[in-house]
Amino acid sequence: MARTRANDFEEKRHQLLLSAANVFATQGMEKASMSQIASEAGVSKSLLYHYYPSKDALIFAIIETHLEDLDTALAEAHDPALPAEARLERLVMTVLDAYRGADDLHKVQLNAGPALSDAQKADLTGIERRIVKRFSAVIREIHPTLDTPDRPLLMPVTMSLFGMMNWVYMWFRDGGAISREDYAHMATTLILEGVKAVK
Repeated sequence: MARTRANDFEEKRHQLLLSAANVFATQGMEKASMSQIASEAGVSKSLLYHYYPSKDALIFAIIETHLEDLDTALAEAHDPALPAEARLERLVMTVLDAYRGADDLHKVQLNAGPALSDAQKADLTGIERRIVKRFSAVIREIHPTLDTPDRPLLMPVTMSLFGMMNWVYMWFRDGGAISREDYAHMATTLILEGVKAVK
């Protein structure tokens, strides 16, 4: 008879991935071992290998889960009843909320390249494109002239917004002079007002 999953399986799995991300972020991809990760997560090495047969599989799971969770949160944040500008700011705020306490996940994602197969990279790229498309669709709605064959600026503008969001973890501190809500409004305003001057 197959063993059924415990009610808290997903929560335990999530905590395991966070623990693993912390080990990878602090020890480095090469130095981090499955033994260290099992110890940090408070599980046996055999259980860790049961779910993730290799370090590379674990690295992929960390990034895939992080991106899928973000994509789900963005889908849930979408409210077609809101004006486009407010929808964009809500999406930005959703990303900034998802990045709260996710510094280790960012470091794993930035340094994971050599550990991933081409197929895994393609899978992650697919999720990333879905995420980016959620933003570019709203920006196109606000500024349709950014998406013309002779001047295709929609993607550069969209990725400029991601640049502001993705690197916020390098300097932002909760409890500082600016809140996440403040920064979400600022980043959205910089993009929406800035593109008006782009010719």
